[in-house]
Amino acid sequence: MKIKVLGCSGAEFPGRKPSSFLLDDNILFDAGSLTKALDIRGQRRLDSIFITHAHLDHVIGIPFLLDNIIVSNIWHRVNIIGIPSVLKAIKKNILNNSIWPDFTAIPNMDNGIVEFIGLKQEQSMKTDGYTVTPYKVRHSVPAAGYLIESEKGRKVFYTGDTGPTGSTWEKLKGKRIDCLIIEVSFPEKMLKLAIKTGHLTPGLLKKELEKMDPLPEKIYVTHLKPQYFKTIKQELLGIGVKRLRILKDGETIRI
Repeated sequence: MKIKVLGCSGAEFPGRKPSSFLLDDNILFDAGSLTKALDIRGQRRLDSIFITHAHLDHVIGIPFLLDNIIVSNIWHRVNIIGIPSVLKAIKKNILNNSIWPDFTAIPNMDNGIVEFIGLKQEQSMKTDGYTVTPYKVRHSVPAAGYLIESEKGRKVFYTGDTGPTGSTWEKLKGKRIDCLIIEVSFPEKMLKLAIKTGHLTPGLLKKELEKMDPLPEKIYVTHLKPQYFKTIKQELLGIGVKRLRILKDGETIRI
């Protein structure tokens, strides 16, 4: 299992890209830096894009990807996958023929280059040798993290954006997760804002990890706000979790 970190920042700044994780070249989780990190060949390889939630920093690459595909004049369908409320928000607010064309009907009504596939919470989908299952997380809008299981039994859980969410870990109890990709957006001094907006601080992360049984083998932290990167990094060092590290744009994780 190979995961390329196209972007893992909690904001778009020079040298920092928003959330986007590429699994084995053709499956994407969130699309915040999709078209900024992949050339046209890489974009054409994409078959499926799983979206955690509809905030702009996680979906902004979708309209530009679809435009690039249609302009290249090589027909290629992309599946956009997520819980129904997330897909509804994307269709209503982005691919609505006002903000951006409705590519479900381009090049024609019966043969659009994008298809939306809705998954209920905890409804699994098999794709390219993986089983992918959404689990509800707590955010300011409807959101789901994804459990990704390989045919060899390796497991990755990507939270997307989440605040404290005990019910998620209860659902995953007993599953041996090889790799957890989890967000920490704010430093401790912004604890109230983190909770209000559905995000984590280093201290909240420690409490979330204490709810997990068993603890994941590897823990990667994503979505740090660049303005507070140094502070969050120091606070993460202080929570005493040895198997934890911060992700970097462009790196590859092998599970």
